[in-house]
Amino acid sequence: MVVWTLTPVEVVSALRRLVRERAVSEDAARVAEIRLGEMMERCHVVIDVEVVKSLAARLLRLHSLRAFAALQLGAALHWTEGHPQGRMLHTLDSRLAQAAEREGFLVPM
Repeated sequence: MVVWTLTPVEVVSALRRLVRERAVSEDAARVAEIRLGEMMERCHVVIDVEVVKSLAARLLRLHSLRAFAALQLGAALHWTEGHPQGRMLHTLDSRLAQAAEREGFLVPM
Protein backbone atom coordinates (compact mmCIF):
# COMPACT_ATOMS: atom_id res chain seq x y z
CA MET A 1 0.00 0.00 0.00
CA VAL A 2 1.16 3.53 -0.78
CA VAL A 3 0.19 6.49 1.41
CA TRP A 4 0.97 10.20 1.57
CA THR A 5 3.18 11.17 4.49
CA LEU A 6 0.51 13.44 6.04
CA THR A 7 -2.36 10.94 5.80
CA PRO A 8 -1.98 9.89 9.46
CA VAL A 9 -2.62 13.51 10.48
CA GLU A 10 -5.92 13.50 8.61
CA VAL A 11 -6.92 10.15 10.13
CA VAL A 12 -6.12 11.26 13.69
CA SER A 13 -8.01 14.50 13.08
CA ALA A 14 -11.08 12.54 11.98
CA LEU A 15 -10.82 10.15 14.93
CA ARG A 16 -10.51 12.99 17.43
CA ARG A 17 -13.50 14.78 15.88
CA LEU A 18 -15.54 11.58 16.26
CA VAL A 19 -14.47 11.29 19.91
CA ARG A 20 -15.49 14.92 20.57
CA GLU A 21 -18.85 14.25 18.90
CA ARG A 22 -19.18 11.09 21.03
CA ALA A 23 -19.61 8.97 17.89
CA VAL A 24 -16.51 6.92 18.84
CA SER A 25 -15.20 6.08 22.30
CA GLU A 26 -11.77 7.18 23.47
CA ASP A 27 -10.70 3.54 23.73
CA ALA A 28 -11.80 2.79 20.17
CA ALA A 29 -9.94 5.86 18.90
CA ARG A 30 -6.76 4.80 20.69
CA VAL A 31 -6.98 1.31 19.19
CA ALA A 32 -7.51 2.81 15.74
CA GLU A 33 -4.49 5.10 16.19
CA ILE A 34 -2.32 2.13 17.21
CA ARG A 35 -3.50 0.17 14.17
CA LEU A 36 -2.82 3.19 11.97
CA GLY A 37 0.76 3.31 13.28
CA GLU A 38 1.20 -0.41 12.61
CA MET A 39 -0.21 -0.05 9.09
CA MET A 40 2.06 2.90 8.32
CA GLU A 41 5.09 0.77 9.20
CA ARG A 42 4.15 -1.62 6.37
CA CYS A 43 3.35 1.04 3.75
CA HIS A 44 5.40 2.81 1.13
CA VAL A 45 5.16 6.42 2.28
CA VAL A 46 5.44 9.23 -0.28
CA ILE A 47 7.54 11.94 1.37
CA ASP A 48 8.56 14.21 -1.53
CA VAL A 49 6.70 17.25 -0.22
CA GLU A 50 7.85 19.83 -2.78
CA VAL A 51 6.95 17.66 -5.78
CA VAL A 52 3.59 16.73 -4.27
CA LYS A 53 2.81 20.40 -3.47
CA SER A 54 3.43 21.32 -7.10
CA LEU A 55 1.22 18.49 -8.36
CA ALA A 56 -1.49 19.39 -5.83
CA ALA A 57 -1.53 23.01 -7.01
CA ARG A 58 -2.07 21.82 -10.59
CA LEU A 59 -4.84 19.49 -9.45
CA LEU A 60 -6.60 22.31 -7.58
CA ARG A 61 -6.71 24.33 -10.80
CA LEU A 62 -8.31 21.41 -12.67
CA HIS A 63 -10.58 19.68 -10.18
CA SER A 64 -13.03 20.60 -7.42
CA LEU A 65 -10.88 19.26 -4.57
CA ARG A 66 -10.06 20.26 -1.04
CA ALA A 67 -6.40 20.94 -0.32
CA PHE A 68 -5.73 17.69 1.52
CA ALA A 69 -7.41 15.61 -1.20
CA ALA A 70 -5.27 17.36 -3.81
CA LEU A 71 -2.17 16.50 -1.79
CA GLN A 72 -3.24 12.85 -1.57
CA LEU A 73 -3.89 12.68 -5.31
CA GLY A 74 -0.64 14.51 -6.00
CA ALA A 75 1.23 11.93 -3.92
CA ALA A 76 -0.44 9.12 -5.84
CA LEU A 77 0.47 10.73 -9.17
CA HIS A 78 4.05 11.21 -8.02
CA TRP A 79 4.27 7.56 -6.99
CA THR A 80 3.06 6.47 -10.44
CA GLU A 81 5.57 8.83 -12.06
CA GLY A 82 2.68 10.51 -13.89
CA HIS A 83 1.34 7.27 -15.38
CA PRO A 84 -1.65 6.23 -13.23
CA GLN A 85 -3.30 4.05 -15.88
CA GLY A 86 -4.07 0.63 -14.42
CA ARG A 87 -3.27 1.75 -10.86
CA MET A 88 -5.93 1.60 -8.16
CA LEU A 89 -6.77 4.51 -5.84
CA HIS A 90 -9.05 3.82 -2.87
CA THR A 91 -11.08 6.63 -1.33
CA LEU A 92 -14.49 7.32 0.16
CA ASP A 93 -14.31 10.98 -0.96
CA SER A 94 -16.50 11.30 -4.06
CA ARG A 95 -14.72 14.42 -5.35
CA LEU A 96 -11.32 12.79 -4.92
CA ALA A 97 -12.61 9.65 -6.66
CA GLN A 98 -13.89 11.66 -9.61
CA ALA A 99 -10.64 13.62 -9.95
CA ALA A 100 -8.58 10.43 -9.65
CA GLU A 101 -10.59 8.80 -12.43
CA ARG A 102 -10.11 11.88 -14.62
CA GLU A 103 -6.37 11.66 -13.97
CA GLY A 104 -6.40 8.02 -15.10
CA PHE A 105 -6.63 5.98 -11.89
CA LEU A 106 -8.99 3.06 -11.42
CA VAL A 107 -11.30 3.84 -8.50
CA PRO A 108 -13.39 0.97 -7.09
CA MET A 109 -16.88 1.89 -5.96
